[in-house]
Amino acid sequence: MTPEELAAELAAGRLRPAYLLAGEEPLLREDALRALREAALAGAGDAFDFERIEAARVQAGALRDALRILPVVAPRRLVVLEEPDASRSGVGEALPELLAEQAEGSRVTFVLVVLAAKLDRRARWVRAFADAVVECAAPRRTAEVAAFVRREAERQGVALERGAAELLAERAGPQLLWLRQEIAKLALLAGDGCAVTRAHVAAGTQDASEAPIWDLTDAIGEGRAGDALGVLSRLLRAGAPPPVLLGSIVSHFRRLLRVAYGAEVSGPPFVQRKLAQQARRLGAARLRASLDAIHDTDLALKGEGGVSPELALERLVLALSS
Repeated sequence: MTPEELAAELAAGRLRPAYLLAGEEPLLREDALRALREAALAGAGDAFDFERIEAARVQAGALRDALRILPVVAPRRLVVLEEPDASRSGVGEALPELLAEQAEGSRVTFVLVVLAAKLDRRARWVRAFADAVVECAAPRRTAEVAAFVRREAERQGVALERGAAELLAERAGPQLLWLRQEIAKLALLAGDGCAVTRAHVAAGTQDASEAPIWDLTDAIGEGRAGDALGVLSRLLRAGAPPPVLLGSIVSHFRRLLRVAYGAEVSGPPFVQRKLAQQARRLGAARLRASLDAIHDTDLALKGEGGVSPELALERLVLALSS
């Protein structure tokens, strides 16, 4: 199902016992997860009945125990499992049995949400989710990106003149978080009650083709700290939003972790060779620690710790590339 179909189901009051959010686009995954959290916890907050688990750090038995805990405040618990394919502890293999137990129960006490950027759709645990797979892959073609722009502008209450969505899609590319922020910025540029025009887009949006985001992730992965900091500085000066840059970094490191555990990643041969070299250099243990550092930086970008987003990113890039 699409994220839009998920939203329609939840709005109609239908909540399934388990979902698989599949795809590499963090904005779509987090939007879907936010909607599921609101529906599952019913406004009770997530202090007691929400748990997020990294599959690489948990055994199948521990996951089963987490699912069997009864809710405290909310009508049900929400358990989020990240990247089962990155685990060698049998977590993925245990999922079909756990889902069957949930289906047979007389009372739904939890909702399980699995996050997977990449996955083998032939795997038994993936097929166990049936039609509860929410596709969270970023659009690739310009027409698909432009369609996202129009939907997002409608969500924000921003009017677009003809051609504005297409131009914004061409300039920003499939960077959905960046697009979301650009639409809000362009609305301010256009002014209250005025539609965003192609002229507003041309004047107010940085062309993503001039922002070498992949140069940043490659410099980090290859341990070129000086180059990485230099590219980061250029990107920030060009107006790249810190959350977009962090999203690119986390996506790159998740791919490296998959490679480190022997999983396949899509891409041309030269990209696969490059990822394999970087994964060998860093090693699985350091890659897992890097994801912790990335998580801390995400919190800093959301206002925790009193550090500016630019400084938080500089510290992260230096730590990851040293």
